[in-house]
Amino acid sequence: MPQARSERRLAAIMCADAVGFSRRMGSDETGTLHLLNALREEVFDPLVADHSGRIFKLTGDGALAVFGSIVEGVECALDIQRKLRGRNETTAPEKQLEFRIGVNLGDVLFQGDDIYGDGVNVAARLEALAPPGGVALSGAAFRHLAGKLVAVFEDTGLRPLKNIVEPIHVYLWPHDDNDGTGKGAGVQAGTGLPVSGKPAICIRPFVCRGGQDGDDFFGDGIAEDIIYGISRFSGIDVIGRCSAFAERTRHMSVQEMREEIGVRYVVDGSVRRGGGRVRISVELTDSKSGLQVWANRYDHELTDIFAIEDDIVEEIVAALPGQILKAETNRVKRKPPEDMTAYDHVIAGRLHHHAVRPEDNRLAQQHLSRAIELDPEYADAYAWRACTLGQSVEFGFSEDPEAVENEAFAMIDKAMSIDEDHLECHRLLAEVCMMTGKLDQAAVHNERALSMNSFDPRLLAQKGEVLTWQGDAAEGVNWVRRAMELDPFGAPGRAHLLGNALFASGRFEEAVRAYGMIPTPGYRHLAFTAAAQAQAGNLAEARRLALKARQLKPEFSVREVSASLPFRDRTLAVPFADAMKKAGLPD
Repeated sequence: MPQARSERRLAAIMCADAVGFSRRMGSDETGTLHLLNALREEVFDPLVADHSGRIFKLTGDGALAVFGSIVEGVECALDIQRKLRGRNETTAPEKQLEFRIGVNLGDVLFQGDDIYGDGVNVAARLEALAPPGGVALSGAAFRHLAGKLVAVFEDTGLRPLKNIVEPIHVYLWPHDDNDGTGKGAGVQAGTGLPVSGKPAICIRPFVCRGGQDGDDFFGDGIAEDIIYGISRFSGIDVIGRCSAFAERTRHMSVQEMREEIGVRYVVDGSVRRGGGRVRISVELTDSKSGLQVWANRYDHELTDIFAIEDDIVEEIVAALPGQILKAETNRVKRKPPEDMTAYDHVIAGRLHHHAVRPEDNRLAQQHLSRAIELDPEYADAYAWRACTLGQSVEFGFSEDPEAVENEAFAMIDKAMSIDEDHLECHRLLAEVCMMTGKLDQAAVHNERALSMNSFDPRLLAQKGEVLTWQGDAAEGVNWVRRAMELDPFGAPGRAHLLGNALFASGRFEEAVRAYGMIPTPGYRHLAFTAAAQAQAGNLAEARRLALKARQLKPEFSVREVSASLPFRDRTLAVPFADAMKKAGLPD
């Protein structure tokens, strides 16, 4: 007998399963089966057909369907849940049944009337993660929906799935968000005013110049990928777009967008191809003033256009959040303190924190405490307060370091109790753990944040710093350099991390060049630069820099500064101390 022909192709797989089916069967077997069959006939079968899908399997209490389009598959899943919810609201409890649904985009092997493959297995595992009445999406499915669907999904990060080798990024559509207007981390659409104090940004379709075939598609793809990438930064609300929304905003002024949609910033761009190159220009505009905040141009050799798109989007996504934060900081600087929201106080606290001075540390704590008073459930405020308290311990600003460190970790616990999957919390907790010498915990928090957003140059640089203190400075150099390449605008602010990693690697001349990028060096930066110059054989320059460090910090102590370097192996701080003494700094 000939074997059934096999065919492998990419498909959207939807797996549905009834909630509490076994329990219902135990109490009323006949009624439960009758209800399940009725729901299949009235809801599942017609909706799957309406969305051009095919039901491949009917399990005891569920179904497995396949679609040629991921948009059709997800729309079908949402329509099923919406219809079931509406039905349950008007039906007696004993006639109600809820389902969990998982949707994946993956490789599937079709053989006769059956399907196989990891794509199917992942969909089945996702179904178990969905809330009753909800939908769980894989990261692969979510990425292909950008701008094509009006719905809000919650980003739950990487999740291990049973018998699946690699963790899968999971997004959830909650049961109480049936109209797509609820709160979620992975926003695919929504044109209402944002409710948080965070800056809202809209990325408009990129204008294509030159008229080559495929330019419109390429420009739209870049805009959609930027939407997806920026949505992974927890400090920014992204106003996504469906096609109708995109067309409506294309010709609006930025001021009209502020009034009608509530966005604070607008990203516009253009694409031009010619002469074997592709050029993409991007600009960020403040919708209130109408002034351009930032602009940049990306010019690449045109080989594989989609690989180029990935590279450019990664560069834009790495640079934009830093530019938005810079604009937000300037806005808060000009704002009267009495008009500040909790978000504004967090921005002001960050500003003072970064000054690394006793008085600024005190002011930072005041702003962050005020933010907590205004919004007791604001995880960022607790995390930044923890970071500021950790700074006061690290730099000796506190008279009772032990008590302050305990308070910092209490702030950490509070932040995590509010949102244990908050990227910014994990990033800042990694900082606090480094400041207090808890390097293993710092690595855990950094890895958790990286799993949520591998685009973020702050996290890449932080991983490099953690590696340096753990004793793998050579690898630390690679991570910090990658962060600086991705975000050249933020490179000066990370130059001290690169300098430290290079110094710890014994690459002193390179360390001198790295420290030289710091725009306004503090006394510690000057001391480390002097140490690197001394090790590179430039003693006269080393002594000049050492004198400048002592002018900024008359009570400078090599012993105190080297003790603050949180190396796991304390012997790794000795070369820093010896080199600072060699430069003429006092023990």
